[in-house]
Amino acid sequence: MGCCLIVIASWLSPRLALFLLWLFGDRLTIAFESFWMGFLGFLILPWTTLFYALAYAPIAGVRGIGWLFVATGLVFDIMSWGSGGKQYNDRNS
Repeated sequence: MGCCLIVIASWLSPRLALFLLWLFGDRLTIAFESFWMGFLGFLILPWTTLFYALAYAPIAGVRGIGWLFVATGLVFDIMSWGSGGKQYNDRNS
């Protein structure tokens, strides 16, 4: 049930999904050594942070296809930055 809630929350907002992961589990604490690293990811790269936290394995870290998921999150973040700038330019034109 918790996994489905995270998936639905990530469709709405990656920051909401990260907040729910932090609130109801210890996944973010396991994935990030410091609170500040996770917090900066929450502010700057939310998709990348979410995918990294989900792909992280406690003993092995992120390996193999997990890095593909993290790279996909980075692409989503770059696309959201680009679409935000385009919407700003369209609104002010």
